[in-house]
Formats: sequence, C-alpha cells, structure tokens
Amino acid sequence: MPSTEPPPVPPATVLPKVAAVKVADGERLRSVRLPGISLTVRSRRPAREGLPPALYVHGLGGSSQNWSALMPLLDDVVHSEAVDLPGFGDSPPPDDGDYSVSAHARAVVRHLDASGRGPVHLFGNSLGGAVATRVAAVRPDLVRTLTLVSPALPEIRVQRSAVPTGLLALPGVVSLFTRLTREWTAEQRVRGVTALCYGDPARVSPEGFRNAVEEMERRLQLPYFWDAMARSARGIVNAYTVGGQHGLWRQAERVLAPTLLVYGGRDQLVGYRMAQRAARAFRDSRLLTLPDAGHVAMMEYPEAVATAFRELLADTGKPAVGARTDGAVDDEPANQTTGG
Repeated sequence: MPSTEPPPVPPATVLPKVAAVKVADGERLRSVRLPGISLTVRSRRPAREGLPPALYVHGLGGSSQNWSALMPLLDDVVHSEAVDLPGFGDSPPPDDGDYSVSAHARAVVRHLDASGRGPVHLFGNSLGGAVATRVAAVRPDLVRTLTLVSPALPEIRVQRSAVPTGLLALPGVVSLFTRLTREWTAEQRVRGVTALCYGDPARVSPEGFRNAVEEMERRLQLPYFWDAMARSARGIVNAYTVGGQHGLWRQAERVLAPTLLVYGGRDQLVGYRMAQRAARAFRDSRLLTLPDAGHVAMMEYPEAVATAFRELLADTGKPAVGARTDGAVDDEPANQTTGG
C-alpha cells in the first residue's frame, strides 16, 4: 500500500549542495550546532557596542531573510540576530524530525541558552509568533519584550484564504500538490506566495522579487523542503487544538513581557479580527493595526513596525521581568499528535 507521507529525508551530512543563501549588505551568516539541531543565524553589527540583543523568528515557509528589511532600521537600538528554524532557510532538518510548535520553541530556547544572549527583544511572525509566545510564556527570563507580527494563534473561524495552507498538514496533500504543480516555475510560485502574503504585492521591489525567485529555486532543490512545510503546518494545526495550560491563548495570558502586536487589515492568513482578542490576552500589550498590510508587515511596512518598536522601547526601558519557572519548554500533552 503506497504511503501518503513525504519520502524519508536523508541525513544532513549527505544533503546535496545547493546555491548559497542571499546575504544583504551588513549581514553575516553563521552555523550553530546544538543538541539535535543545527541552526543558521543571520546577524547584523550594531551601531555601537553594548546594545541589548534582539532575536527574530520567521513564519511557515519563511526564513531569517524575512527580517532583512526591518533589522537595519533598528541597528542603533538593538543588536539583531534572526534564526532559520530547523528545516527552513539554511538550517537542516532536526535530527528527530519534530516540527511541532514546541520543538521550534525548544530550538529557540537552546540557541538563547547556549549563546547567553538572553534576555532578548523577541520578534515572531506567523508560526514564529506562536513559537515566540510559547518561549515568552515558559521562559520569561529570556524575553525583555515581545513583538508579534500576525501571530499564528488559534482561530475558531479560519479565513477561507488560509484553508489551503492548513491543508498541507493532511497526509497525502503535499504529495498531491507537488504532482499538480510540478510544471510551475519558481517565478510562478513566488507570485502566488506574494499575492497571499502581501496586502499590496506591488510593494515588492524588482530586486526583492528576483531575490525571492532565486531563494525559491534554491529551496526546491532541497529534498526536505516539502516535508518541513507539511510537518510544520501539522504542528500549527495540532497546537490550535491543544487546550488547558498548554493552549496558545492560555500561554499568551501568562506572558509577562511588554508586548507589541502588529496586525494587517489585508492579512489573508491571520484574521484581522483577532487583533482585539490578542490585545486582551497579552496582559501588557499595545496594538499596531495597519489597514493596508498583509501577513508580513515587517517586510511590507518595516518603517511603521520599527517606529512602533522604538516607542515600545522608550515606554518600557526596563530589564526583563519574571524568572525561569520550570526549566523547559512545555510540550503538547502526551496524547496529542505532533509534527514529528
């Protein structure tokens, strides 16, 4: 009987060579080996020494490049690093194949613990927003402030435009999709992603579009690309169904760090209507709504996001609150299927 799961992925040590990842002016990449994972970290040199650290976490199908427009706008207030989650960007798959929200959160925690950079100003978009919420809830000692751009928090009524992304979590859908889109060019795929993620795709510059096409061509050569997408999508869906203290909304209520929430009025993946619920859930929060923005406001309107973050810094200007509570990132309940 044929399997409906993506084919097994070869170990990272035998993965094929692909084109180099794009590095913008002022950025550098390094690889960090941690227990069970290897992470690629994108960083920028701060305007001066001694600035507080910031860490940026991308969304489903994204990479650390998603923060390249925002990071230089904050060079004078934070020392920026953006991480490629396991299986995305230039980071190889995790050794255990676990792409749950908790596994991604553990990867972030391991990096921060190993680097000693915490507490950080933690940013997250979409899936990265869910990951950052979980990190801030269970390891408040690692988070100074929290900035969430269209965070993937559970919605009862999901937008119709978000359904195809959620379907990636179902067994067999990725295999079917890859067969149906085998003839699609990287340019066609990027146009589709841009139309889905931007409020106004015309805001993507010609250079930005060319870079995105090159990155898509590179990713399509990776044998684990669709597996990482499918299992991470499944991880989001699973996290949406978890209740009790492990539920994402319950964890949002536990976050102690001052929180900036950013929502786009044209977001096709995270409902604009969720902005007010999020503002109520995070105890020390402020809300930035951008009516013309889509799902990736930090790419579409980086100046507006940077200004709001600077205001958050000016109004807080205090060390991280809270202390480590339990020494680990919460896992979903044992009877809950995860993306591994």
